[in-house]
Amino acid sequence: MSAPVETIVVDKKDAGLRLDRWFRAYFPEVGYSYLQKLLRSGQVRVDSRRAEANLRLEAGQQVRVPAVVRQPPKGAKPSLAPPLGLSKADRDFIERMILFEDDHVLVLNKPFGIAVQGGTGTKRHIDGILAGMPDRFGGERPRLVHRLDRDTTGVLLVAKTRDAASKLGRVFQTRSAAKTYWALVTGVPKPPQGKIEAALVKAAGPDGDRVRKALPGEQDKAMHATTHYSVIDRAAHKVAWVSLKPVTGRQHQLRAHMALIGNPIVRDNKYEGQHKALAESEIDDKLHLHARRLVIPHPAGGKNIDVTAPLPDHMRKTWEMLGLDANRFDADDD
Repeated sequence: MSAPVETIVVDKKDAGLRLDRWFRAYFPEVGYSYLQKLLRSGQVRVDSRRAEANLRLEAGQQVRVPAVVRQPPKGAKPSLAPPLGLSKADRDFIERMILFEDDHVLVLNKPFGIAVQGGTGTKRHIDGILAGMPDRFGGERPRLVHRLDRDTTGVLLVAKTRDAASKLGRVFQTRSAAKTYWALVTGVPKPPQGKIEAALVKAAGPDGDRVRKALPGEQDKAMHATTHYSVIDRAAHKVAWVSLKPVTGRQHQLRAHMALIGNPIVRDNKYEGQHKALAESEIDDKLHLHARRLVIPHPAGGKNIDVTAPLPDHMRKTWEMLGLDANRFDADDD
């Protein structure tokens, strides 16, 4: 006799949720790899049809759920209990950020205003929230592969295993990761395409730590930094939409480099981005720097990881106000 199945109707509140995330919410004991197995074998279906993990559900659809999901698969390790102290809101916060996931990596769309790691006075940060979700990652500690500033948005790569972290770390060290950022800068860079090569040193400032161009005699502590930039569009001569491709990955590199050529990123209070000409404008008082796309070899081999993050709300609002079309490019054109 075959095992009984459940047929669950998708609620209105879950409309738009990916199938794998729906499972994660209602059947947290079903890991990602196990769900993929159930999907490949046709044991999980949507409206009686086979489905992919990234299918966006619609209200009223029927999800076929085999009874076996109520039990751990053979040979599976017992699930860890969710840790005390981590709120459901924080767990949901991470889930909403996910752009891509497989057995090895997690790619997040980092929002504005949250730190990636802890520091002086920083209690809530992405690294800490991830560390509080061992049940979500099969007992592994997820590891950040690179960093973004607190006020920078966009693609953030997380390794789900120690081996993946090691391999991806080497990729970043050898500069084999292709990173593209979008920014709004004051003025229009001249020439419209170029390369900025300026070594940077750390320096204390009124708004906290920052970096500046190295001076003669500071070579011993200077960090070599190279950035390629290209103007995509402009709004008169006041601001420009630029694509930035860092070769190196220094702290505040893009922010410092754009300020050095006289085109600081809009609303960057550490690097002269609070330009007088824009002070009274309706542009949101948030840094306009976004990690748009990351292309990197997969730690398990095979096809590259290639993920693009949509503009955050505050930048999309600015683009619309200035008449800039954020949808004019496909990801391959960034």
